Amino acid sequence: MARDDNQLGSFLRSRREKIDAASAGVVDNTRRRVKGLRREELALLAGVSPSYYARLEQGRDRNPSREILEALAGVLRLDDTERAYLWSLAMPSPTPVGKGTLPAHTVRPGVLHLLERWADLPAFVVAPNRDVLAGTALAARVNPAWSPGHNLIEFTFLDPRAQAVYPDWEEIALQAVAGLRAAAASRGTELDGFVSHMRERSETFRALWDSHDVYERVTGEKRLAVDTVGILRLNFESFALTGPEGHVLYVYFPRPGSPDDEALRDLA
Repeated sequence: MARDDNQLGSFLRSRREKIDAASAGVVDNTRRRVKGLRREELALLAGVSPSYYARLEQGRDRNPSREILEALAGVLRLDDTERAYLWSLAMPSPTPVGKGTLPAHTVRPGVLHLLERWADLPAFVVAPNRDVLAGTALAARVNPAWSPGHNLIEFTFLDPRAQAVYPDWEEIALQAVAGLRAAAASRGTELDGFVSHMRERSETFRALWDSHDVYERVTGEKRLAVDTVGILRLNFESFALTGPEGHVLYVYFPRPGSPDDEALRDLA
């Protein structure tokens, strides 16, 4: 499937359509036939000419100034992750390829050593496309997707086990796609092939990708259905591993003294 060559315009349009006109201060006594703000309304609120903003959204102008980006981000109420994504689309960095000392899917020996010592925790390392590269044995017991050879996105949308493993599957799916879009923004064209593959294989993925939501959950809680245990509630923290490979380490853990803590000990 062809790459979206106007990602900046598509993102701006998707955010514009989510803004309630009345809450943005637009007075309109007519019957609105569009979702969110009109182009000219956003332009007026951001202090840019309607014709310029139209060119920007249509992809006919792709070099907005810092001031214009900040003005648009303010009107669109973008959070920090969305602002960073907007900047990456307007001023993309070169794809970090060929600068590392290890192949892109090779995990550093020191990280592997840490995983070996964390036998009592579900922990694993993923690549930017969410391939699982390494993990603890306990991670695979908690979730079959958390083991090398699996891909978290493919598991979520293409594996029939996913909706049984994730009681909150719809929320997990939203977060997975929004996080992948955030990762893709910093990797140039590196993830285009994977995104095209998923768009072709899953209508749900395609719809979520085309919604242009972007955010990253670097910490939080997740519920998982585990055989012999039932519903397990685990907190998690994520750590970006320094280096051009873009690897991320996820570590899951229960609240001390909770039933989940006891259940995880039994699994370990």
